[in-house]
Amino acid sequence: MTLHIGALASGRGSNLQAIMDAIDAGKLQAKVVMVVSDRQDAPAMERAASRGIPAVHLPPKEYPDRQSYDRAVADLLQQAGVDTVVLAGYMRLVSAALLARFPGRVLNIHPALLPAFPGLDGQDQAVKYGVRYSGCTVHFVDDGLDTGPIILQAVVPVYQDDTTETLAGRILKEEHKLFPAALQLLAENRLEIKGRRVLIKD
Repeated sequence: MTLHIGALASGRGSNLQAIMDAIDAGKLQAKVVMVVSDRQDAPAMERAASRGIPAVHLPPKEYPDRQSYDRAVADLLQQAGVDTVVLAGYMRLVSAALLARFPGRVLNIHPALLPAFPGLDGQDQAVKYGVRYSGCTVHFVDDGLDTGPIILQAVVPVYQDDTTETLAGRILKEEHKLFPAALQLLAENRLEIKGRRVLIKD
């Protein structure tokens, strides 16, 4: 099936770009139909607009709480015909108000090997902790902080002279491959959630 993707983004949108590039290259059976951002100046909005994709800024301060904000986001996405939601550098926790509208269809990418180093600055956490390997994780989103069932992971070595920036750069290259690959598995209906595990069907 062709995924109709709605992307939530807060920043530069490089993972959004990777998804759009994978679609263009025929590696991902999908269409990005809307981008929603909590930040008006997010470069991800420009990336979408340059391709004629509707890009909407929804200011959180106009809503009394996270649930009402997420209901408004979900309304926008459903009106646009979205069936799959990706968090592409989205810096807000997603609540049950949005997850309930897209059960098993909200995916995130995190720059660490979950469950290690959840939350902000996973790359910085890895460097400071002194791990030998880090990487990135694509997972289904639940109402916890980077706690949803894991779909795919990629391992990246941490070198002795690494800084947060150099490690982040190498992880980002893997993110750009991993996120479209996970979405293609979803498009092929090959993902099955069983408890904490995600089974990939042949």
